[in-house]
Amino acid sequence: MRFLLTLGLLFPALAHAAPASQALEAFLDGVQTYSANFEQIQRDEKGEELQKTSGRMALSRPGKFRWVYEKPYSQIMVCDGQKIWLYDPDLKQATVRPAQAALAGTPAELLSQRASIKTQFKIKDAGMDDGANLVRLLPKAADGDFQSIELWLKAGAPQRMRFHDQLGNITEVHFSDIQTNTPLDPTQFAFTPPKGVEVI
Repeated sequence: MRFLLTLGLLFPALAHAAPASQALEAFLDGVQTYSANFEQIQRDEKGEELQKTSGRMALSRPGKFRWVYEKPYSQIMVCDGQKIWLYDPDLKQATVRPAQAALAGTPAELLSQRASIKTQFKIKDAGMDDGANLVRLLPKAADGDFQSIELWLKAGAPQRMRFHDQLGNITEVHFSDIQTNTPLDPTQFAFTPPKGVEVI
């Protein structure tokens, strides 16, 4: 669940969009690569902090991304567009699954693919918040992982995300040192298990 919460974000263009949706549309149309540092905080339904993590992420359309947890532990998620790898260096264990099956219906899928958001979400323009355009996404499916997803866009790129799950928990992700449309090393979107690692 932790990996699925982290990622996600890219949505197709909307005709006659309001300002916040126009910012989302501009991001979709104009950004092919995106990289940033992140801080992720999970809170329960009472607002108490459950976990704080941080690291670095990168994506390259279509379908490729890398999400690296650096603190308080090391874990890596890599998707080459076909397979997704979850690697835990401490456990010396890696899990591999078909990307489509692992990410279907998740924010990670929306982040790495140009999924048809109009078929999966109701899109609400929430105006401006702290100098950023705020878009609120309400899943149409009643059995999804999330009640809603919020996305703040500023200067043409996502600055912050917030996920509300069905249990009332909230995961918030803040991005910094954001770079868009810069060349990214393609090797970072491939993964080869180190020698001695158990592959599941």
